[in-house]
Amino acid sequence: MKRRLPTALASLVFRDFRLIWSSQFISSVGTQVQTVALGWLVYDITGSAALLGGIALARAIPTIFLSLFGGILADQVDRRRLLLISQSTLALFSALLAVAIQIGRTDVWLLYLFAILTAAMSAVSVPTTQAFIPALVDRERLTNALTLNVLSSNFAAVLGPALGGMIIGVLGVAAAYWLDAASFFVVVGALFAMRSRQLPDPLPRRGFGALVDGLTFVRERPVLWQLMLIDFLAVLFASRFGLLPVFAESILDVGAQGLGLLYSAVSFGAVIGSLLFTFLPQPKRPGKLIALTIVVYGCVLAAFGQAHSFALALALLAISGGLDAVSSALRSIARQLATPDSLRGRVGALSTVFSIGGPRLGDFQAGMVASVIGARGAMLIGGVACALMALASHRWARPLWAYHGEELSPNSSAAPPTPRGLEGSRSR
Repeated sequence: MKRRLPTALASLVFRDFRLIWSSQFISSVGTQVQTVALGWLVYDITGSAALLGGIALARAIPTIFLSLFGGILADQVDRRRLLLISQSTLALFSALLAVAIQIGRTDVWLLYLFAILTAAMSAVSVPTTQAFIPALVDRERLTNALTLNVLSSNFAAVLGPALGGMIIGVLGVAAAYWLDAASFFVVVGALFAMRSRQLPDPLPRRGFGALVDGLTFVRERPVLWQLMLIDFLAVLFASRFGLLPVFAESILDVGAQGLGLLYSAVSFGAVIGSLLFTFLPQPKRPGKLIALTIVVYGCVLAAFGQAHSFALALALLAISGGLDAVSSALRSIARQLATPDSLRGRVGALSTVFSIGGPRLGDFQAGMVASVIGARGAMLIGGVACALMALASHRWARPLWAYHGEELSPNSSAAPPTPRGLEGSRSR
């Protein structure tokens, strides 16, 4: 008999979801620690904003080219087994880099190789996890499960960077990678303890045909691809994380621990934003709210780039995190509710290309621009470009602005039926 829980925690009544949710939180903390360590190590060794941005590009390329392949796998094989393999492999990569750092092998090429390999394996792991979670709860609890998942990720992103800065400052960079490796094995243990052994239904087509089916599904629902595209463009123009090591060491002069706090400020704001989202009523036009939120998000990041006070910089980053959390939760819920289980891996993979590839490409472009005009100028230009793009989406993404939050049907533009000017509209 399932015990009763508060409404905000209702999905935790499902044992297998509790296992994956709690273990993923620990793993996310480890990943955040590793991210801080990698950025700090690259910039500490090279002193180059361009090479720091290059790490983001090294991660973006495998994400973009392999995520769709990972999504096809997630829709064809046992998702639990696929996660066991991917999480174990990621643990091995982190452990090997920790050993290399301890024996003094901190060559830049090795750090780039690590970034490429972990991004390639994450291209399988991320869409598989996204497809796996909805099968662990009832459909009535899916929205709650997804909201808790976003909240957990944001809490981890608050704790992880601050912890990473402390570990680097006290124990050294290698310790950060040992912690990351251990965190992956927590997920492996949870997966072994799970009772769910659900296999995806056989696909009518496999390989390239299955990929085409997933792309067609998204193309026929303009709101879905517009959600992905506006998110991609926002983080492509306005990178939050790519230049933080530069700001910490060369502009604000706060060191490794200050860098951890800068990362954590974004996630602290995201936690507050996620909590507020759980108490707010469903907006009548979530697509319009997402676009307007991105406008403010771009303006806030432009202001952060000009901040001379560490406290003001932290506050602005926190605000940007809160704004992003609200739009992220709305995008995730709309996408999952609109997608049948047989397509969740592929649609989740396509979303991953945008949501993970975008920030990494954004970090790369920020590093390139900063190498020419400085970090402050890069943040200003990127933030303004982000805000202008979101405002312009009123023209190129009209179905998104008109979306009322309903479940999407095939060939639906998600526009309300009454305004004739929006019927059957396509932005491209």
